[in-house]
Order: sequence, then C-alpha cells, then structure tokens
Amino acid sequence: MNYVYLLNIVDNGILGLGFVLLFFFVMIISAIIVRRRDEPLLREISTYSKLKRSINLAVESGQRLHLSLGSGGINYMQGGSALAGLSLLKRLYRMAGLSDRPPVATSGDGTIGVLSRDSIRSVYDEVGVREEYEPTSGQVSGLTPGSYIAGTLPVILDQQVSTNILMGHFNSEIALLADASERRGSLTVAGSDNIAAQAVGYASTENLLVGEELYASGAYIQANTMHIASLHAQDFLRWAIVSVILVAGALKLAGVL
Repeated sequence: MNYVYLLNIVDNGILGLGFVLLFFFVMIISAIIVRRRDEPLLREISTYSKLKRSINLAVESGQRLHLSLGSGGINYMQGGSALAGLSLLKRLYRMAGLSDRPPVATSGDGTIGVLSRDSIRSVYDEVGVREEYEPTSGQVSGLTPGSYIAGTLPVILDQQVSTNILMGHFNSEIALLADASERRGSLTVAGSDNIAAQAVGYASTENLLVGEELYASGAYIQANTMHIASLHAQDFLRWAIVSVILVAGALKLAGVL
C-alpha cells in the first residue's frame, strides 16, 4: 500500500514538473513573439486604464497614492494576491516614488509589512537615491481586522490620497476602506482573492479586479515582455486544456475511449 502511494506521489510530481516545463517553454516562445510586435496584444481592462491615468495625475498634482495589501500572509493560500500587491507596489514607486508625496503602503500582516518596506527600499537603491527612502512608507496598520481598519482609515482620510488601491487578501472589512475612499472623493481600485471580499467590492466600487485580473498588474502597469508573455502562455494553455477535455469527451461518447 505504501509502495503504491509512493508511486502516485512520484507520478504526480513528474506530471507537475512536466506542466511547469511546458509553461516555461510556451512563455519563452510568447516572449519572442511579443518582442517582434510594436504593440502588445492585451485586452482592454478599464480599471487598469483608469489607474494609469490616476497615477500620472497624482504625480502632476502632488497627491499621494495608497496601496493597501490586506491582512493575508505569504505562507498560506493568500500568498499569491499578496505577492501581486507587492509587485504593483514596486511599479508604483518606479512611477511616482520621487514625487512630492511618494506612495504609502499599509498592511495587516508583519511579514507583508517587512516585504513592502524592502520592496520600496529596493526601488530607491535602483535609482541611486537611498537617502530619500522613508521607513514610514510601508506601514503595518494593525494585526487584527479591527485594528487594521482603524490604522488604515487615517491614511485614506488625512494624507491627501487621490487613489486607493486595495489589492491583497481582504474579508468583508474591505467595504469600510472602499466607503472611506469614496467619501474622500478618491479613485478606488479593489481586488482580492477572497470571494466574500469580491462580492462586497462589487457593491462598493466600480473599479473591481475580478479573478485573474488581480494577477495581471505586471502586464498592464509598466509592462515588460515577460509579464505579457506570461499572460499569453496562460491563455494558450487554458485553451489547450479546454480542447483536450472536449476531444476526450467526444471520443468517450463515440466509444473510442
């Protein structure tokens, strides 16, 4: 019994490794195709279009951008949304970090707070202005849902924030943050991996990132070739899997399988 179980683990591991290698190969081919094109082939996501305009306006008007990374850690299932938020944070600082009011990041998890500060500091190191780095740019607002909201609301209401980006793992408390942002007259962009937070966000803001849109920020905000190639590779493999399922179903109905 143990031998069979071990064989199943090995088989599943080989299958997973094969899928990863296939995805890597498809992504490399996609990157070559993307480099040969003048314009990337990406579908329009109105939320990211509004966000890019808002970032440019914030830099010109001397207002602040606020990114709230939620309260999920990176050691659990919520890690993907947290990493997506951290990736967006670095792009925000590359675009607006040297403005009069640099962006500020808040979070409800200690690890995410440390990583947010490290991400911000790395951008300042890249441009050679380490002395401009402010540790308060990455804040841990609170470690419980109540304290997290209480610590984040003053940032939204009192720091001349023109755009609030709620990207990470949230629960229903996202409604309080979105409501405060709307009352302040700021642009609100919300995205979460939690179904409950998505439902609340749908009712709280017009600019909601649903599903995979949350993880596509790298391709839409200061996009580079590999981020765009990654999206194309995902689309290709998604349609490939759908095609295999349909063909297998047809063969099953025909009695071949």
